[in-house]
Amino acid sequence: MTKTGKIVIGAAISLLLVAVAFMFYLFDPEEMAVFPRCPFLLATGYECPGCGSQRAIHDMLHLDLKSAFSQNALILFLSPYLLFGFYLAFFNGKHRFPKWEKLLFGKWAAIFVISGIMVYWVVRNL
Repeated sequence: MTKTGKIVIGAAISLLLVAVAFMFYLFDPEEMAVFPRCPFLLATGYECPGCGSQRAIHDMLHLDLKSAFSQNALILFLSPYLLFGFYLAFFNGKHRFPKWEKLLFGKWAAIFVISGIMVYWVVRNL
């Protein structure tokens, strides 16, 4: 893919993220039926690693980090990580910070992140 193509895709995804963030800012997922419920929670009664993330995003956008942490601590900590990965992938960040990309998004980082998600999943249901 060309550099221009990546920039166009990055810009389109950025606009989509801004639109979604605006929607989460305006509407409380706890009060709106438009936001989907977790099928894993509905089927099993246990929370998945993503349960509460919609409410946590809403709280983060309103700068209520304490409430966001109580809704879903994982999304609070993974959000900067995911945003940095988005920057690396679509806005030439991997050329500016190749060591950071290898360190934070390499094979061992993936194993660490997935292991952390699995531990969080078990611990939050104990």
